[in-house]
Amino acid sequence: MTAILDKQLGALPTEVEFCANCVVSNQRPRTLFDDNGVCSACLWAHEKDHVVDWAAREGELAALCDQYRSSDGSFDVIAPISGGKDSAFVAHQLKHKYGMHPLCVTWTPFEWTEIGWHNLRAFQNAGYDIIIGQPNGEIHRKLARLAFEHKGDAWEPFAYGQKAWAFHIAHRFGVKLIMYGENGELEYGGSDKYKNKPKEGPEEWEQEYYKGASVDKLIQLGVERGVLSREEQIAETMKWYKPPAPDQIGGKGLEMHWFSYYKKWTPQENYYYAVKYTGFRPNPKGRTEATYTKYASLDDKADGFHFYLGYMKFGLGRCSRDAQQDVRCGHITRDEGVALVRRFDHEFPSEHFPWFLDYLGITESDFWSVMDLYRTASNVWRKDGERWVMEHLVA
Repeated sequence: MTAILDKQLGALPTEVEFCANCVVSNQRPRTLFDDNGVCSACLWAHEKDHVVDWAAREGELAALCDQYRSSDGSFDVIAPISGGKDSAFVAHQLKHKYGMHPLCVTWTPFEWTEIGWHNLRAFQNAGYDIIIGQPNGEIHRKLARLAFEHKGDAWEPFAYGQKAWAFHIAHRFGVKLIMYGENGELEYGGSDKYKNKPKEGPEEWEQEYYKGASVDKLIQLGVERGVLSREEQIAETMKWYKPPAPDQIGGKGLEMHWFSYYKKWTPQENYYYAVKYTGFRPNPKGRTEATYTKYASLDDKADGFHFYLGYMKFGLGRCSRDAQQDVRCGHITRDEGVALVRRFDHEFPSEHFPWFLDYLGITESDFWSVMDLYRTASNVWRKDGERWVMEHLVA
């Protein structure tokens, strides 16, 4: 029996409820609903439009940049960058509107898509320095396999580096400020405890980003299973998956901030901005599999399976995520969102499926066994003979 390390599953309500305003359900971890059945992300979207004083927050951003800006042109802010629309928007704003000197850092995807690599190079050629982190490929693959089986998300080792790599580079270069894009928990539905705060620390990562089980827990399980050797467990590359020691962060005055705290976050507007200023291109094949959009999460061949496992565990796939955002931003109505989710959410990401099986070293039968494991653990699927049936569809 495969041990499930995703602690979110056991904390979800057994009675499924959908937001009265958008298309998310209460199966999205850490999403709360008010007495009117409206989710926390929609409530935040209303506050963004009607409550937050964005002029005052932009003043805070200007003051922050004044505090950290170098006078000699040396790097003064670390900007995590994928080449995608959101990170391109943040880095370009920092450089051209606020006069900062960003050093951009990229934690490498499992394997770049052709359009993902194009967008990263286009961003670089728009006038930016980038340091790319590429961990030990054999260990990375093993961690992905472990995460796929035990957390229902092979993408998780990418999340580790996505969070930690910027801190390591900031420490190495003596840069005190890191500027990430959005507070995803707040913008997309999750914890709102940082609603009125511009930053967080690594102490939050395990619960809010790593499904309640630490990097070390996954590594130790890999050793116990014989997937990782003792030598691999202590390999230098393992340090990149975890933040530097606390005395190298707080003790050095290193801070991580969210750009979305200071500037109203609208992903579609970020897309138009990145096209105009950094050469970003959308998916040349039109819409991306399992959704109707063409400009989000294009970088990595593994992205589609990250969303598909979310569909297995929570009944919320890639289209659900896009439609939730677009309803909250007023780009589409809830009825349009419902129709789109029912049309695309279940679509299988077939384009990179052979690559995914090969990367993890599994068979198609292995893949579907893991899907069955997480559907069994979910609150939204039931087995009808040999068929799996989604019991709760948005309406």
